Amino acid sequence: MTDHANSQRRSLLKSAAVAAGAISAPMIASAQTGPINMRWQSTWPAKDIFHEYALDYAKKVNDMTGGDLKIEVLPAGAVVPAFGLLEAVSKGTLDGGHGVLGYHYGKQNALALWNSGPAFGMDANMLLAWHKYGGGIELLAKLYSSIGMNVQSFLYGPMATQPLGWFKKPITKSADFKGLKFRTNGLAIDLFTAMGAAVNALPGGEIVPALDRGLLDGAEFNNATSDRILGFPDVSKVCMLQSYHQSAETFEIMFNKTKYDALPAKMKAIIAGATEAASADMSWKAIDRYSKDYIELQTKDKVKFYKTPDSVLQDQLKLWDDILVKKSAENPMFKDIVASQKAFAERAVKWDQDTYVNRRMAVGHFFGDKKPASKA
Repeated sequence: MTDHANSQRRSLLKSAAVAAGAISAPMIASAQTGPINMRWQSTWPAKDIFHEYALDYAKKVNDMTGGDLKIEVLPAGAVVPAFGLLEAVSKGTLDGGHGVLGYHYGKQNALALWNSGPAFGMDANMLLAWHKYGGGIELLAKLYSSIGMNVQSFLYGPMATQPLGWFKKPITKSADFKGLKFRTNGLAIDLFTAMGAAVNALPGGEIVPALDRGLLDGAEFNNATSDRILGFPDVSKVCMLQSYHQSAETFEIMFNKTKYDALPAKMKAIIAGATEAASADMSWKAIDRYSKDYIELQTKDKVKFYKTPDSVLQDQLKLWDDILVKKSAENPMFKDIVASQKAFAERAVKWDQDTYVNRRMAVGHFFGDKKPASKA
């Protein structure tokens, strides 16, 4: 047989093999190496800066993977309600999501210790330090496993201390909460209930409409930018700053664990790095945006800010003692998490207080004409 005939024969055999599927493996391999697409949802309205943070996170991951992983983030309600995110991600209805642990309070109240617990004097960045280096990661994984949730969780994005809330008139004493129809979430529900409020845990997008219709007398959400975007100054001109109900909260990134476990090791490493990079970037963006909107709320929206009276703050701390005793007796995992946080905080907060210089003194020196929020 001539060389030309041999070549023709090989060509015919190859064509027949392709038709029969004998050498289809390279085609499958090629399909597997394409981009991995994920559909996520946040727990925030599309207009809120929190949804912007979720989009920022997705972009960072997408860019760092070179497009090998493509995360699309939808706003709250696009697929499931805000409080339905955990189950949707666990079941695989969604591939992942962006929210806060306190929104899962109804599934296991110990989850809220990462967003609305007493924090024992820690700020949110210190809470993240405990989470990464003090045992929080392991405790959270154990907690999710105990309630059968198939999720891989990453915490990031330390939040500033949240305002006590928006009201019709300034809060001057704890007794002002008696009978007050009030919105909050997580363990703060227990705290404000103990203060005498009738609490309703609404998601972010429903709060201002409820205030406008008189279904609420007061509410808290999070920060100057979110509160302004969501329309709080349209229904209230009184905001109380400082509180112990949510003094150390962080965001949560959730993946469906089955989908996450199937990712290449290199992509998992990129996700971990992107999460920490996004955490820093979010912190810096928050300082810039919140401080601008804090001024705008006062100058353009005519909002009056008041500092929460120390007597109210002290009452909150006393009530936390009772709540922790009660919840710990009911829930062994709650007790373990509290003990872990408290042990970390005892040394971390002392170091923090002894090390950092008093910033208010410096502010008074350089900007003495800038007065702090009024006393109620």
